[in-house]
Amino acid sequence: MTTFDDREKAFENQFVREEEMNFRITARRNKLVGQWAAELMKLTAEEADSYAKGVVQADFEEAGDEDVVRKLLGDLVGAGVDMTDEGIRKALADKAVEARRQLMEAK
Repeated sequence: MTTFDDREKAFENQFVREEEMNFRITARRNKLVGQWAAELMKLTAEEADSYAKGVVQADFEEAGDEDVVRKLLGDLVGAGVDMTDEGIRKALADKAVEARRQLMEAK
């Protein structure tokens, strides 16, 4: 019975580690895409930092990426940047790859 319990505990620990890593990747991705959007909107460095943090916080409104996409699209269009939903989703995908790479290099 101990071997089964040990295996179960190992699987639970692995699941927790993977979920933590996925959370960190998503948060880093959102920060990176926030910086990307801030650059498109020609914000100052201080404004860009604040904006990127706002994008990270926007992700906590609902499950999935829709809250982030909605915020970015609204802000970019409001700032006069020609952007589409598809353009934002592509940026999210690109920044997710970059975020994963950055976190893997940091290990």
